[in-house]
Amino acid sequence: MAIHEELQRFWEAYVAAYRAADALALGAMFTHDAELHSPYAPPARGRDEIAALHATWTEGHGEAGDKEMRVIQAGVSGQLAWSLASYSEGLETGNGTSVSVFEQQGNGSWLIRMCSLNSTD
Repeated sequence: MAIHEELQRFWEAYVAAYRAADALALGAMFTHDAELHSPYAPPARGRDEIAALHATWTEGHGEAGDKEMRVIQAGVSGQLAWSLASYSEGLETGNGTSVSVFEQQGNGSWLIRMCSLNSTD
């Protein structure tokens, strides 16, 4: 499977966990020492901070059914991959892009090592 499709499937699993407000599952999609940079909150470093941030983002949203992510471009080199993805989340958060670096795990799965969200609204 091409990396574009692999990472699209990753983002689809991320969106499913986000819609379910499953902050622990979302945090588990990042490496232990990952970083998440966003215009919506201070930087989050490490899986626990990233899970806590997602808990805040999804709190009170019920089923966040309008969250979407679509890979625009992706690439891979050895155990690292990257994606440029568009995101949308309705009127409150809006639209933007996400640039992420992924690290391949021993079992072949991918985890996010670095993520930067960039609002286009």
